[in-house]
Amino acid sequence: MIELRHLSKHFGSLRAVDDVSFSVGKGEVLGFLGPNGAGKSTTMKMVTGFLTPSSGTALVDGHDVQQEPLAVKSRLGYLPEGAPLYGDMTPLGMLRFVAEVRGIPGAQRKARIDEAVGKVHIGDVLHQRIDTLSKGFKRRVGLAQAILHDPQVLILDEPTDGLDPNQKHEVRQLIREMAQDKCIVLSTHILEEVPAVCTRAILIANGKLRFDGTPDEMQRRSKRHNAVALTVRAGGGHDLEALRAIPGVAEVEELPAADGLENFLLYPADGAAILAPLSQVAHERRWEVDHLTVQEGRLDDVFRQITAEA
Repeated sequence: MIELRHLSKHFGSLRAVDDVSFSVGKGEVLGFLGPNGAGKSTTMKMVTGFLTPSSGTALVDGHDVQQEPLAVKSRLGYLPEGAPLYGDMTPLGMLRFVAEVRGIPGAQRKARIDEAVGKVHIGDVLHQRIDTLSKGFKRRVGLAQAILHDPQVLILDEPTDGLDPNQKHEVRQLIREMAQDKCIVLSTHILEEVPAVCTRAILIANGKLRFDGTPDEMQRRSKRHNAVALTVRAGGGHDLEALRAIPGVAEVEELPAADGLENFLLYPADGAAILAPLSQVAHERRWEVDHLTVQEGRLDDVFRQITAEA
């Protein structure tokens, strides 16, 4: 549904996007990640036709963004960063305006507007001026206009920015429901969005693609993947040397002790599973184990590692 071929964008000597290529299919929710200034929004603006690439090609459902801009835009729903809206309009007035611009037949407009309003839960503010709405409601109005024409491809730039936890849950649920028959690209710097809704993640830094894989694959690159948090009763002979000698353990971090308990974090070599050998050693040496916790890995670790390398 989306295909980028060697896409680049230069602003003078600045390479905002540098030779980026990837494709996204129907049913995928792609988390498009990167630090501020990495080139995420610039890439999305080229895919939607708001910016002209310096080189390369972007295709949406087989249509070239530069050669067939109207065909592309008819298939796209776009929520830009910051949800720019017409502040002097009401949400209902704006959705009617967007429906007309989109060419939705008059007989279908009310049904489409009612459906979009219901999905993003803005019925209570339909007749307020948009410039009086909270940041969260503005995001939801922006999302409503993006899905109004039932597009096959959705480009969402920071869709949960400014939403409270309940609103975030609702938007994530909506994205999961729509993903069954759409292609969705979710540009964000909020890492919690990735395991919550995404089936795939791409990380861009300094304009270049640095990672492309599933959220699980990204998590497995964390230093903490398969690490074990160990809490034991103090004075049981479980010093750092004994812990480091456990097969598969690469590093041991001693954490603050409290209430007669000692806390350690054991890092595995190359993500190996170390729970079994640790449990065996603890049993053989009669350590009084309070609890063991195997960690899945932290996306922020991987994010920092990849961007630092970039």
